[in-house]
Amino acid sequence: MSLASDLAVRDLTDPAQGPHAIQAIVRAVLDAATTRWPGAELIVHRGDRIVDVADNYDRLGYSAEAATRDGRYSRYVDERRMLRSQTSALIPGALRALSAPDALIACPGVVYRRDSIDRLHTGTPHQLDLWHIARATRPDQDRDGPPALTRPRRDSGGPTSLIDLVATAVAAALPGTAWRTRPASHPYTTDGLEIEAWSGDAWVEIGECGVAAVPVIGPDRRGLALGLGLDRLLMLRKGIDDIRLLRSAEPRIRQQMTDLTPYRPVSAQPAARRDLSVALPADVTAEDLGDRVRSLLGPDAALVEEVTIKSATPPDALPAASRARLAIRDGEVNVLLRVVLRDLHRPLPPRASQRPPRPPPRRPDGTEGYTSREPSITVTAWPVRWARSPRRDTRTKPPRAEAW
Repeated sequence: MSLASDLAVRDLTDPAQGPHAIQAIVRAVLDAATTRWPGAELIVHRGDRIVDVADNYDRLGYSAEAATRDGRYSRYVDERRMLRSQTSALIPGALRALSAPDALIACPGVVYRRDSIDRLHTGTPHQLDLWHIARATRPDQDRDGPPALTRPRRDSGGPTSLIDLVATAVAAALPGTAWRTRPASHPYTTDGLEIEAWSGDAWVEIGECGVAAVPVIGPDRRGLALGLGLDRLLMLRKGIDDIRLLRSAEPRIRQQMTDLTPYRPVSAQPAARRDLSVALPADVTAEDLGDRVRSLLGPDAALVEEVTIKSATPPDALPAASRARLAIRDGEVNVLLRVVLRDLHRPLPPRASQRPPRPPPRRPDGTEGYTSREPSITVTAWPVRWARSPRRDTRTKPPRAEAW
């Protein structure tokens, strides 16, 4: 996707861009927090989608070698700026402008990730960072945050004050839903925890939290940090099993995305599944493939329900004919991909069930490849080759398919 198309993605948390049920989740959490801590001033800070790399990483305590900085996971605009990968990137700016002695800082918004493709993941998820920040006035605030929250620790693995903040937010977003925390490490917190909620048949991660690290907020402040995944909270609240539904343009679905009433399925469209054999770098990840599929298909990427790596076979385990057909090179493996296509609004045409043609056609560079023709799109697999730098994705542009 181009920078212009990235910036044109609707932020579902922003009322100025139209109503959406995600905004009801945000309101519920913030209303519960201000009720629980009435003495704290609520500050909603949205900021820009393009942020300084320093705010996204350095000022939050990320090391220069952190894997998340790699161009495979972050979307850089230039050497100094990037599309924010987390709403925590807005916290340093909010702290610079903070004057209130006791504040609840809320940073909702869309963020940009290079992520895998499945029913729970998207490259443009929505998050809410909620930090309770207060001036330090007592020595016993060294660990447990603002004075109004400091109490003895429980057996939950984190300060009671932190668990109190989590309980307040989760009860507001998911009333009556069971939740739990597990120890986790974040560069901008201590006593870090991962938050999971029960979906009915499995535990689903919905956020993370911790005591705000002093290097992040400053030695004269103490605080608690909470980050929530708004898309998953809304899916759990309404009983939605596919994240693509949150942005659906289908009127019968879109009308249901304005409140928190349970979702009523419109239809269950059949899926088309394809297994593709391709040559890819040995360290390729589902996130790499998800981002490449979204980039190549553009608007048609919404048809892709899932891209999964089923297996990876080294060249020496392949027959000679297979190695020749794949044009496999040093540092590559034969990856078996499963691609699931499903249109949320209408059945796929009958040709979606057709097998890829044999023998496989040739790519524009003269090597053979596999092509699977689906409704309105042509999915072409080829050996993907790129060079990596710590921050910039320098993949050479692959040959375009004839039609998408």
